[in-house]
Order: sequence, then C-alpha cells, then structure tokens
Amino acid sequence: MTMLKYAIPALCLLAAPAFAQDPKKVDTMRVERLDPALDAVITPGTRVGRVAGGFGFVEGPVWKSGRLYFSDVTDNVIRALDRMGNVVVVLKASGGLTNPPKGSNSGSNGLVTDKDGTILVTRMGIGTIERLDERGNIKPFLSKYDGKRLNSPNDLVFARDGALWFTDPSFGLPKMDADPKKEIKFNGVYRYVGGKLTAMITDMTQPNGLGFSPDGKTFYVANSMPDAYLRAYDVGADGKLSNMRVFYRWPKNSGAGVPDGLKVDSLGNIWATGAGGVSILSPKGKLIGKIVVPEVVANLAFADDGKTVYLTATSSVYQLGTKVPGQLPLYHRR
Repeated sequence: MTMLKYAIPALCLLAAPAFAQDPKKVDTMRVERLDPALDAVITPGTRVGRVAGGFGFVEGPVWKSGRLYFSDVTDNVIRALDRMGNVVVVLKASGGLTNPPKGSNSGSNGLVTDKDGTILVTRMGIGTIERLDERGNIKPFLSKYDGKRLNSPNDLVFARDGALWFTDPSFGLPKMDADPKKEIKFNGVYRYVGGKLTAMITDMTQPNGLGFSPDGKTFYVANSMPDAYLRAYDVGADGKLSNMRVFYRWPKNSGAGVPDGLKVDSLGNIWATGAGGVSILSPKGKLIGKIVVPEVVANLAFADDGKTVYLTATSSVYQLGTKVPGQLPLYHRR
C-alpha cells in the first residue's frame, strides 16, 4: 500500500498527479470529449489524478463521513481513504474467507451506506451481504434465496423507495458457473424490501453494475460477459420491470476491461465502466465522453456534494471533478 504525502483537497483536482514523473502515463489519464454535450457535465480541461495506489484489485467505492471506503478484492480487505491521503484497513478477511487462494476473487466487492449509518458489504467469498458498523464489526444480513446460497453478490444500490437491489454473478466462485458450490442455476438481479427477496432478472449471463435514473423510472444493469452490454428497463409499482432494451453495447476490441460498476449523475447521464475506461452515456444512450486511465476501471463513486468522482482501477484510486453533481446514495453521509 502506498501512503500519500500530499493532501487530497475536497471538491477540486490534485495539483500534480502521482504519475507526474512519467509523461507517458500522464498522457493516458484524460477526459475524452466525444460530443459537445460533455461540456455540461465535465469542465473542458479537467484533469484526472491518481490519489492512492499499490493495491491488489480495487472495487466497490462508497463515500461515508469524509472517507472513501473501497474493497480490495484480491487482497481480501476493505480500506478507507481520507481527505489527507491516509489509507487504513477497516476490515480484514472482507470476503468472509480467512485464507483464500492468493489473488482470487474472493474478497468483498460492492459497498453501500444504509439508513442506520452502517455499510452493507458484498462478501463474494462466502456468498453473502453483511452489515459493517462503525467499530468494524460485521453481522449477517442476506445469504440465501429460496433456501439456496447466493452465488457471489457483487454490486448493490438502494432505490428511492428504500428497496435494496443487487447483482449476483458467479465471479467469486473459483470455477464460476461450473463451481460445485453454486446452488442457484441463474446469475440474478434481486430486490429486497420488507424482508422479502425477489429475483427480478434471471436471464443475464453475468450481471454486474446497476443504477437508477434520477426520477427512479429507469433501471440500468450491465452485463460483463461474454457479451458486453448495458440494459435498461422501465420501473413500475413495487419495482416491476418492463420494456427491456439494450441501452448500449461496447464495441469489440475497444480496450481492456469489461462492463462493471456504474453510476448515474443528476442529469441522468450514465457513467459506466467497461472496455477502455469509463463511458459517459447520455440518457438517450449516446456516448458523449470517456475517462481514460492506465489501468482497468472497475467502479466509481460520487463523493462529498457529488462533484468529486473517485475511480477504483486495478491497483489505484483516481479522482476528478465534475460540473454536474452525481446522484448520491439514498442514505449518503457526507
């Protein structure tokens, strides 16, 4: 783990990226303007900075009370980064296994703040979602669907009505879909509310990142593989989904990475990680810009008042500013 020696100012860009000594790498940290509409989202000339590094494979960032919490999937820990650049481990064995194979996808992944101030943690190693409190204690929350073990919960979000939605691909199982521990035949998207867990989508191969439009009427979910695409659905009463359509499909040979985490800003633009970086899509599905860094971006989070963006990308955390506030989690704590 690399400890920073400079402060991370809130709501502004770093004066000098950590890669400043390497011009080749600085050139690969950029915002690509592909349509004039991007100017209303990100100020032209905005720089991307690397603010922490030296990790295994980082994922699932969420901002809470002045710190960015994020999972290190392969190092099997949850870390927190504060505004001064200090990084600490807040949970060991975060995926639930105490001694997993080195480099395996068995750590925690997605994180989200709940209304009581705790963080819900997807523990891929043991196929559960559990609750992490301020003291670092972890308690059970969800582990089964219809009496069967969840595969490896991945990403999660609260809808405006307070329902928890999450994806459950097979990435955390050593042999994925062929693993003998896999009890559920499909890789699903679930909704949990009022003590009831419902499988809402069962026909995606590897569902991953998910989010809602600002008005809550459109639901987005990314599929990682083998086909790389982003679906959209209309959302009705009690979360009922209809009018499924492919909202965006990543072109083949467009760079490293697969569709993973996503977030939606206050104008309804979708910030979706995928091949070649973060694709910023208009509410109509047009690619208006990309954020490119020299590592594969797995997820992102809007922080503070929504105008600071953190990217979790392989071994590093990156930061940039945005003109348009991002949608903050329902139970956001600044």
